[in-house]
Amino acid sequence: QVQLVESGGGLVMAGGSLRLSCAASGRTFSNYAMGWFRQAPGKEREFVAAIRSDDGTYYADSVKGRFAVSRDNVKNTVYLQMNSLKPEDTALYYCAASGNNAIWAYTSYTYWGQGTQVTVSS
Repeated sequence: QVQLVESGGGLVMAGGSLRLSCAASGRTFSNYAMGWFRQAPGKEREFVAAIRSDDGTYYADSVKGRFAVSRDNVKNTVYLQMNSLKPEDTALYYCAASGNNAIWAYTSYTYWGQGTQVTVSS
């Protein structure tokens, strides 16, 4: 069982930055692929970024070059650094854990946090 708690969301102006954190419980955190997804009102949940257990990183085209995902296996925490934020990045951001290193589809993830809201004003 893995419990995930996100933090770091907030209101920021376009062009600004935020860093999201996701703290995980459990002793096998390093074995999981960790993903970030987001969901805006009226839209489907979409993949944002992920980092595998081997530290390979993957990004949606819409955030490539602006967002960076990283992990600290000592602190059992995964981060999402978001730079050059745009109003279209506004959404509820979730972190999730996948035990099989599959990272693209939300159905691959077993454990989910409650989400943290990111709002980017123009």
